[in-house]
Amino acid sequence: MNILVAVDLSPTSGLVVEAARGIAELTGVSVYILHAVETGPDFILPDLEPEALRTRVATEFPKEHQAVQAIAEKLQDDGLDASALLVCSPCVESTLKEADLLEAGLIVVGTHGHGAVYDVLIGSYSAGIIRKSKLPVLVVPVRDS
Repeated sequence: MNILVAVDLSPTSGLVVEAARGIAELTGVSVYILHAVETGPDFILPDLEPEALRTRVATEFPKEHQAVQAIAEKLQDDGLDASALLVCSPCVESTLKEADLLEAGLIVVGTHGHGAVYDVLIGSYSAGIIRKSKLPVLVVPVRDS
């Protein structure tokens, strides 16, 4: 079993990572830190192999790549098996696809708790993961300061 941790790189992402860390420390499983970047219509990706695609996305989004890599490296420094993933499709389906490819047994997400009106108008990533995932989902409530 692996753990897929979806982070938005906000200041509260640390709370989500810490929840996954606790489980990984107890079970010895691998942790994958996933951040999805939004791309504009002018960002065209040719039909690339997965590794080449990841390299291209990391090159196009260096700040995000460094941030998600730093999270994984901190977990590695603490003795955990952790990897960073940067993908260019911030939607529920792409997260679930990555979870499947990584053979995840658990998905960890945070929720900012904006409320029902926000969720109806904008949608909730966490709610979408819960609704569509066949895997267990740990939702960590976080509040922006």
